[in-house]
Amino acid sequence: MKKKVVPYLLLVPQIVLIIIFLIGLITGITQSFGVIPAFGLREPTLKYYKEILMKPELFQSVSYSLKIAFLSAAIATAGGVILAGLCVSVRQTSGLMMRIIQMPIIVPHVVVAIFAVNICSQNGILARIGYALGLISDQQQFPLIIYDAHGFGIILAYVWKELPFIVYFVIALMANINGKLGEAARNLGAGKICTFVKVTLPLCKETIISGFLIIFVFALGAYELPFLLGATTPKALPILAYQQYIHPNLENRPYAMALNGVIICISMVSAVLYFAMLKKNVSYLAGKNHEEKKKINT
Repeated sequence: MKKKVVPYLLLVPQIVLIIIFLIGLITGITQSFGVIPAFGLREPTLKYYKEILMKPELFQSVSYSLKIAFLSAAIATAGGVILAGLCVSVRQTSGLMMRIIQMPIIVPHVVVAIFAVNICSQNGILARIGYALGLISDQQQFPLIIYDAHGFGIILAYVWKELPFIVYFVIALMANINGKLGEAARNLGAGKICTFVKVTLPLCKETIISGFLIIFVFALGAYELPFLLGATTPKALPILAYQQYIHPNLENRPYAMALNGVIICISMVSAVLYFAMLKKNVSYLAGKNHEEKKKINT
């Protein structure tokens, strides 16, 4: 009897977390439709979605957020995969080097923002070094990286923070593939680069795409770095949502939840595209295996 009960008891913390998450999600969705009884709003309506969709600044914020999320995820993923490949090739997949590489993972995003301001701003360390070396005649001539309208500082901070996550995410699989199939490919005459491109990368593709999607969705909905490192305009979607949430008029709360609804919809579209791609790859591999079995049988 005890053995039967224990697995269910172990699931209790997970069930509690899921319930809390679902309560928050359902509350946010209902509030986005204007249902907040405490504020005297009881009738469901699409008014708030219609109003935010009619505002030009929404589309600026959507494109700005998508650009930051995509570039951050793409650069971090590409850099992380290359760095993981280098670590695997020199057999440094554990120990001190990996701990140093993975150190940014534990650094909070607020601290990353402080690092970025102190290092990359026009009053930061790099600007002072450039001025001391005579590369610029004034610190204000240093390129505007932080607080720029293109989000370079935000992207740079995300890349520094998330690149080690990709290394951590894929390196175990890469090491396993490189130690078996990679070794076989090299024995057949393939070089290290050829083995990495034609053997390791294709077999790690699903894991790499998963890591990219995690970073993309996180960067799309994250608040700290766009708030601390972004320009006044354009504003990222989470910033718009937060401004509506803290608005003195509490009846603006549904606007904040509607903006969060837009973020959720974009994230869900990304997830659906990913799973469609994953399903397509699985179907392709299944069909390929079926064809190979038919050839063997004939």
